[in-house]
This record gives sequence, structure tokens and C-alpha cells, in this order.
Amino acid sequence: MRTEIRFLLAVVLMIAVLVVTNLIFPPVPPEESLPAPEPESAQVSGSGGGQDTPPLGEVGVGEEPREQRAQDPEIPGEAGGAVLRSQEQGVASEVLVSVQSELYEFTFSDRGGRLLSARLLDFPSFTFPGAVELLSPEGRGALGARVLVANDTLDLRDLTFRAEPSGGLRLNTNGGPRDLRFIYEHPTHPFTYEVTYTFHPDSYVVGVAGEIRGVDTELLFTDLGEGIPFNEQRARDEERATAYVLNHLQQGIRAQQLSRVEGVVLEEGPFLWTAFKSKYFLFALLAGGSEEEEAYLGGVIVEDGEGEHQARVTAAQAVGGDGSFEFRLFVGPQEFARLSNLGTDMQNVNPYGWRFVRPIVRPFVGIIMGILTFLHENLKLGYGWVLILFGVLMRVVLFPLNQKAMRSQIKNMAVQPLIQEIQAKHKDNPEKLQKEMMKLYKEHGFNPLGGCLPMLLPWPVLIALFFVFQNTIELRGVPFLWLPDLSAPDPFYILPAFLGISMFLLQWVSMRSMPQTNQQMKMMMYFMPIMMVFIFFQLASGLNLYYATANIATLPQQIWIAGERKKAQAQGPLTLSK
Repeated sequence: MRTEIRFLLAVVLMIAVLVVTNLIFPPVPPEESLPAPEPESAQVSGSGGGQDTPPLGEVGVGEEPREQRAQDPEIPGEAGGAVLRSQEQGVASEVLVSVQSELYEFTFSDRGGRLLSARLLDFPSFTFPGAVELLSPEGRGALGARVLVANDTLDLRDLTFRAEPSGGLRLNTNGGPRDLRFIYEHPTHPFTYEVTYTFHPDSYVVGVAGEIRGVDTELLFTDLGEGIPFNEQRARDEERATAYVLNHLQQGIRAQQLSRVEGVVLEEGPFLWTAFKSKYFLFALLAGGSEEEEAYLGGVIVEDGEGEHQARVTAAQAVGGDGSFEFRLFVGPQEFARLSNLGTDMQNVNPYGWRFVRPIVRPFVGIIMGILTFLHENLKLGYGWVLILFGVLMRVVLFPLNQKAMRSQIKNMAVQPLIQEIQAKHKDNPEKLQKEMMKLYKEHGFNPLGGCLPMLLPWPVLIALFFVFQNTIELRGVPFLWLPDLSAPDPFYILPAFLGISMFLLQWVSMRSMPQTNQQMKMMMYFMPIMMVFIFFQLASGLNLYYATANIATLPQQIWIAGERKKAQAQGPLTLSK
């Protein structure tokens, strides 16, 4: 059973217990498609003017997988330098160019100027040695280019480019942005392809600008790779999260799991951006050079990949009349603030919650993350202690509502004998029964839901916290006491068991203050904690920690409420007015 379904079942069961027990057992009571780039090598047969021109020659050397070349050895060079990888005899060596800052390390190849590796140095991978890797080592990389010329495809992905600077880049945190340029010049034809990447030492955003000269071009096709490899311990979480995402200008954001891609899919634009996402990380291509610029991707081509959770994604965009093009890349973590700064609704690439609850959950997620971050940064507390403090604070803040609910329950409990008396007296006269019940409601201020409605207010917080732990990278890999990761389940199931015990204690204290109980109520007291342990044992340990803390913080309130109920019972039952 999927984690989201289990959690939804838990929420429904808990709300049902609150509402139903207050009512039944009151306290008592597409036509044109994009021209797909040809996978095989192609020759340019003419220019856009219609007259034949000397052929450029075979500019695409085929799609020979890298595995068919000699095995690549470990890179011995330092970051920021250019090193050679020896290949089979007769094949030119491949030059690797590295770009490194304190945030990331990108490795490019001179073959097509392709990006072969994108490592995020602040985030350890739980499946690869070292830092998180956003490109598959077995794949062909990303950012390879193909150009549409005279209804033919000019494949540049395996041609030898010149890198400037050839030694790569090492960015200084105190320095400004720096450029890395890749240039291909045909030896016999005035065809030139040039692309410049602008890197910032403190940002995961990369500016991309280029120019195509010597041919009349219509479209540029840019590869995004084959998906983000798994970096998390629980493969099933990554399987559900791994997808390509599109933001259509009119239709909005839509995601598709990579495992469900079959054959070739042509996605019709215009798109503001397209991206690969995993549970916590993102590789995105955004149209235009800035948020203010009106630019769109003409479409996206998706092809089934070799792996089960892989798919090749290619973005198509129009080239300017002067042969220029421009776009942005985001290669980094799904941090809400960073994504919001990109504009075009990028922060919703991995939305919180199911579609029907997002309008409710979204505001709570923003508020909760703001509170948790404030407590973490200003009190210098780890997120585990922050969650404990947050659970206690929630109960303190909600105490007036709980007190109001308690008084409403006591009033409802006192009115129950009167309700039973009216029901017995007018059981054969529904019209009279309804009239007397309305009179009773008005006279005693009786509201059947008055005792449970205030108690429902914490549920949006609980639901929002569930999605916070599912998506929020700030909590990824954060340890606390025996817990290795607050965003992952408790490996020893201590917290789910503690949660079940705390729920049992709350119900036991509440039931002891009831004037009378029945077998159904007793069964619920034992059954619900067991069900909650079963549902929560695979949920994030941070969520279990918060909920168990909130339950323990509620115990003193529950004991006080039980005492007030007993005082109300000692005053004797109400009587019907004549």
C-alpha cells in the first residue's frame, strides 16, 4: 500500500473517531507534431534558401554507447582541470573539463560539449559513494545539441568541441560569475556552433546562451539526459518520485513517472520549463534567460530509456533570426525558497499533497516550514528538538480551543438524558420530535458537533507535516538520538509503538470520565492505537516524533478535562422545561 494512501486512511479513521463518537457515543456522548530529431547521423543537404550547398559532411558520428568504448578509468586530475581519458586505438581521446564551486562539481566532455556529471557537494548520496549525482554514469549525459536545418537534423552530440578556458573553472565564493564556452567549427564549411555557460559560485542556476552561424536554423534540440539516478536509501520512494515534469503555458504543471513512459511521446508546447525530478533534487531547463523574458519551449520529446526508471527527454526551442538562443538551467536541490526565486511556478514542480487538498495544505506548509526554520536557526536547536518543541507549542496554542470543546462536551453530556427522553416520548411523531429537539437545542445551546469541531483544527497541521517530511530537503538525512534520518521511518519502530501507547492513554483517561461505557467504546480504545501503529510505522520518524509529543503534551489537558466532566456529573441531570 502506498505511503500516501496509508496516511490518508489514518486521517480518515482518526477524524471518523472524533466525529462519530461525539454523535453516537457523546462524551458522553495531438494533430501536428514536432519534427523529431533523427537518432542516426545526418548530413545537411542544403541551406534554408533552397539552393544546394556543399555538404557539411557526416556531422553525427552515430549513437555508439559509451560502454562499447574502452572502459573509462578513474579521473586522476584535480577539480577544475582538464584531463584525458584514453580510448580504443584509433579513437580520439575525450577531454573532460570540470567546473567546481563549494556547492557543486560539474564535469563536461569535449564530445558535443555534453555534461557528464553533476554532483551536489552539500548533499551526501545514500546509494553512490560521495555526493549526490544527478546524471547517470552509464548514460550519455545531458546538454547534447541537435539543430534542425532544412528538415534534417544536424547531430552535434559526438563532435569534438573546443573548451574555453580549456582548464575548466574553479569558482571562488567571494568572486563573481564565470563563463565556460564550448565551440565547434566545421573544418570545410562556415558552420559554427557556440554555447556559453555562466556559473555562479553561490547559485544552482546556470545561464546558457549560444549562437549558430553558417546555416539557416529553425529549431534547437537540447538533451536533458535520462533522469536523475536514485540517491535515497528507500528505492520505492525514489520510484514514485522520479518523473519528468512540464509547465504548459495554458494547462499548467503536469508530471509523468518515468517508469510509465512507453515508446516516443511528443509533448506539444508552449512550455515555460521542463524538468527531471527525484524525491529531493531537480534538473530543469527554463525557457529564456530571465524570469521577465517571454520565451517558451516549442515542445518536448520523450523516449523510453534503457532502464526501468529512465526516459530520454529533449527540449525543443526556436532559434532567433540571428542564430542566437538562450535558456537557464537549474541543477540542484528542491529548496522552496530557491525554486520560488526562479519564477514561473517552479516551486510547485514537486507539489505538496494530493490535488484536492493542495489549496488547504499549501498555506500550512509555508507557515510550518517558516516556524521550524525560525526555531532551528534562532534557538540553535536540531530539527528533532525543534519538532518536540513545536508539538508542545501546538498544544499550548490550541488549549483554549480544547477548553471550549471540553465545555461543549460537558454541556452535550448533560443534555443527553433530555434527548433520550424526547426521543422516547415522541418516537411515533417525527414532526413533533423535530420541533422539540430544535427547542432543546435553542434552550440549552446544544450543538452535536460542538465538541469535535475544535479538535479537527490540528488535522491540517498534521497533514501538512506529512507532506513536509515527504518533500522537504532540509530534513533529509537529519539524525536525532537513535534515528538516522527524520525524513525516513524509525528503523527500530520505537516511535510508532510510543505513538500507539500515547493514543491508548489519551482514550483511557477520557473513557474513565464517562458516566457509562459500552463494548463498542472499549473495542475502539484498543483497536485504534493498533491501527495507528500499523499505519504510522512506515511514515517519517519526524512525523511520528511530532505526533507522539503532541499526544503526551495533551495528557495533562485530558486529565484536567476528565476532572471537569466528573464535577459536571456530580451536579445531576438536567430536566425538561414545561
